[in-house]
Amino acid sequence: MSEHAIARFSVVVCVYTEDRWEDILAAVSSVGAQSLPALETLLVVDHNAALLERLTREYKETDGVRVLANAGPRGLSAGRNTGIAAARGQIIAFLDDDAVAERDWLRYFASGYADPRVMAVGGRTMPIWASGRRPAWFPEEFDWVVGCTYRGLPPGRVQVRNVLGGNASFRRTAFDAAGGFATGIGRDGDKRPLGCEETELCIRLTRARPDAILLIDDRAVIHHRVPEAREHFAYFRTRAYAEGLSKALVARSVGAGKGLESERRYTTRVLPAGVARGLRDAVMARPGGAGRAGAIVAGVLTAAGGYALGSIRARRGGATFSVVEIEGAPPTATDDEEAAA
Repeated sequence: MSEHAIARFSVVVCVYTEDRWEDILAAVSSVGAQSLPALETLLVVDHNAALLERLTREYKETDGVRVLANAGPRGLSAGRNTGIAAARGQIIAFLDDDAVAERDWLRYFASGYADPRVMAVGGRTMPIWASGRRPAWFPEEFDWVVGCTYRGLPPGRVQVRNVLGGNASFRRTAFDAAGGFATGIGRDGDKRPLGCEETELCIRLTRARPDAILLIDDRAVIHHRVPEAREHFAYFRTRAYAEGLSKALVARSVGAGKGLESERRYTTRVLPAGVARGLRDAVMARPGGAGRAGAIVAGVLTAAGGYALGSIRARRGGATFSVVEIEGAPPTATDDEEAAA
């Protein structure tokens, strides 16, 4: 597929705090340095007037950057939906505000869309530890706790149930078919690190479009900053518990069969192998082996507890979410379509 036949990308970066100012600038700069240029970068500010004003002063639309206020309720899902509605590109990519993309990130995404059945392409997210190295006790099988690609995902470019939201792209038509990200599942501005909004969306998408293909291409790499506070076991446990709560909502939405399809393989194959590996390292006196094995067991039990409580709340109607239809400008045509016109 020639570059001229590649659909144009809008990149959405959702931001919420001035504490990440330098990270935000780095994220935007990494988009601007792509080997396949983006049509635009959309910075969506989540109910923070001071940050909105500061970013508006920093960027002009002539820079290819638009600064928008979250038009929905507080939270990541509504922020992403705001970006989707405003986007002019045929493909909408999402980048975390504390991550930087490698130079060919968008190019590798674009290559996946050669097949018209492909509705989403995700990538690989690598951690940048604040301490300079991975904590010895922190198992790679749980890197999703810090928003990164975890051990157990297949390598290469493979078909998956869902992409991971901080490093992902979707055809605009995917949102026309399935609606936007559900509010009430993911992070909403409180201190509890919820998630799974992209999982719920992807399952909903494949139900609306049974022929849809979703891919992860591990060549589409971003580097995600892990702050020091998230290198501790207290955060690990809190995030695992929140994941259980979120998974219960997903299962409530799409059914446990589909909602927990990938998790069954993960818990019955990937995690036992991780425990065995940790114990083997402990026997061989390698640093952190026993800690990694213990963290895996603790993570599973904590997530299971969150899932159990979340399921009870969902049945009682104590946890709700909603899906909105995305309305916005039609996407800009590709170069080939413009030439044909």
